[in-house]
This record gives sequence, structure tokens and C-alpha cells, in this order.
Amino acid sequence: MQIGIDIRNIGKKRTGDEVVFFNLVKNLALIDVKNNYQLFTDIRDPETLVKIKSDLGIENKPNFEIISLATKNKFSWNFWTLPKYLRANPIDLYLTQYITPFFVPKKIKILTVIHDVSFRVFPSLIKFDDLFFLRTLIPLALKRADKIIAVSKFTQEGIISYYEIDPKKVDHIHNAVADDFLTQTFSQAELEKIRQKYNLPEKFIFYIGTLQPRKNLPVLVEAYAKIKNQLPGVKLVLAGGKSHNYDSEIDAMIKAHTLSEEEVIFPGFIPEEDKKAVMQLADCFCFPSLYEGFGIPILEAFSVGLPAVISDIPSHREIAGDAALYFAPNDSADLAQKLLQLLSEDDSKNQSLGKEQEQLKLFSWAKTAEKMLEIFESLEG
Repeated sequence: MQIGIDIRNIGKKRTGDEVVFFNLVKNLALIDVKNNYQLFTDIRDPETLVKIKSDLGIENKPNFEIISLATKNKFSWNFWTLPKYLRANPIDLYLTQYITPFFVPKKIKILTVIHDVSFRVFPSLIKFDDLFFLRTLIPLALKRADKIIAVSKFTQEGIISYYEIDPKKVDHIHNAVADDFLTQTFSQAELEKIRQKYNLPEKFIFYIGTLQPRKNLPVLVEAYAKIKNQLPGVKLVLAGGKSHNYDSEIDAMIKAHTLSEEEVIFPGFIPEEDKKAVMQLADCFCFPSLYEGFGIPILEAFSVGLPAVISDIPSHREIAGDAALYFAPNDSADLAQKLLQLLSEDDSKNQSLGKEQEQLKLFSWAKTAEKMLEIFESLEG
């Protein structure tokens, strides 16, 4: 088969969705020598393209090719740039995420990955222009797609329910921790360099991800404020960019509890190559989201033996099992108690560590790539 994959997010520091497609493509390249892959991007810089090719491990893979298509913006990509190319150079399958391309010949099978449907569950937490875009184009994309792939069973059920999709059209494939993350090692000197690079304290509670409203970070800030005096020297580190859809309630909560810049630290975006080191330096991981489609950072924390306190939502239960402590998402007192438990009781850490490693074994990008390949083959012909 001739298979096209949208890799536009690779190389753009786009947290979760970049990580998913990067590891999926990398693992497909390890197992598939039969099908031909065209990897579509809008990146034009030659050095960046060479690096992407090297990072994906496809320099010596003749069945993998990166195709760079210049475009004015992400809208013209789906409406004009890619459809024009595919009409002149037809393929069998095209894999993208969320928005499918328009005006593509019907004989080209289209698959779209849906990471979550948070915009349907919590529309009030989405910026108006983003919400309009999603409400308009997602239904059209799901209708055009020949197969819809969710990243969890929870997300799969949400897609079927919210959009009244035929269950046979929707499947799910779990995400996992990147192989590079699992094999990465740091000396003590290297860890200290990372600590200095991001101005990290000796002891801290760690969160990493976007800083948008559905991540529920004001509740984490409030919980930290409740227990900081009981945990001398422990700080709160919130890693992620402050740009798109930043939750201003985070700042309001910090101000309300008169927390200083030394107590709540914003190191900004932390690239993949530094993330594991920061997790190894942390004392506790917290993922307080109101809604998640999956939640790769939870598994990453498990992989370094970092105890985790996470919100009690269905996708987290699906991923973490009984290997983490759960708190009621809107209850800062409950979160404060769970954080205090992990940070003051060694027994809690020791008891959870074995469970973390067992839970981690359930997920791998190799398994994900194998299942994706099975889906490709089921659509052949």
C-alpha cells in the first residue's frame, strides 16, 4: 500500500500530539518493510528536515519518504495544498489527526486520530474561536473518515456517544512512553546541570503539560498552598508554555494565596530530551486534569519510579490502574491530603513502585504500531 501520514507537528514542540505521531511513525518504520510511506510536512528548512529524518530512524528506509509541501497556514493545508497534491499523486491511505483534508478522492481511505473530545465535555473552557472551529470541522472530519482512532477506550466511547458514530467505525489504540525516554540515562552531574538550567528547587511537586483551563491547575495551586507549611522546602513546579489558551485563574490563585515566585515555579516548555531528568529530580508528580484523552506523562512518571497523584477521571483509571493515588478533581483539600501522604510517608512510595512498573508493561509503542498496521491492512482494497 501507499500510505500517507501527516507529520506536520513533528519538530514544532507541540507536546502530546507531536509525541504520539513521532513514536508511531518511528515504530512503524521498525516493523513495516512492505508498505510505502509518504510523510507529509509543511516544514521547509533543510536542516530541520534532515534532523526529523534522523530522529525517526528512516535515513536508510527506502519505503519511507518525507514530502514537504509549502502552505500559508493550517487551513489552506487541508483545503488546498494537500488535496491538490493527492489528486495528482494518489495514495491508498492517509492518516492524520482531528481535521481530515477536503476534496480528496473517495478512493483514498482516510483515518483520523482523535486524542480527546474535551471541547464537547467542557466547551466553556475552550476559547471561542477554537470552539467554533472544532464544532464546525470535527463533525465533517468524522463523517469523511473511513476509520476513527481514539487513544483510549474512554475516548472511543466519547466519540461514539457525542457524535452518534457507528461503533464499527471507531477503534482505540493506546499511547505509551517513548522508547528513547525509557532508555535515556543521566549521571548525577548531568541531573544537577538540568536542575540549574531550569532553576529547580531541591524538593518539588511536578506537573508538565499545557497550562490551559481543563488541566485544572488552580486546584493544584490551592492544594499546595494548604500544605506548604507542613512540607518545609517543597516547592511547586508547573512546566509548560504560557501561550495558547493559558488559564489566567492560575495567576489569580497564586495571588489569592500570596505565593511567591520561589514557591510556584514556571520553567516554561521542557523539551523531550530534558523531561526525564526533571522527573527524576522531582519528589512527586501531579496530573490534576478535569479531562484527558490519555495522559502520557503519568506513564512517564511511572517509568522513573516517581509517585503520582492524579485526578479521578475515567481515562486516568484506564491508564494508571491502582498504581497511583486519586483525588476528586474539584476538591483541593482531597488533593492536599494525597500530596501530603506521598511526600511524608515512605511506605506509600514503596508500595506503589511495584504497581507502577507492572502497569507500565501494558503499554508500548511497538504494540501500538502493530495494531495501527493491522488497521491499515483491514482497509486495504
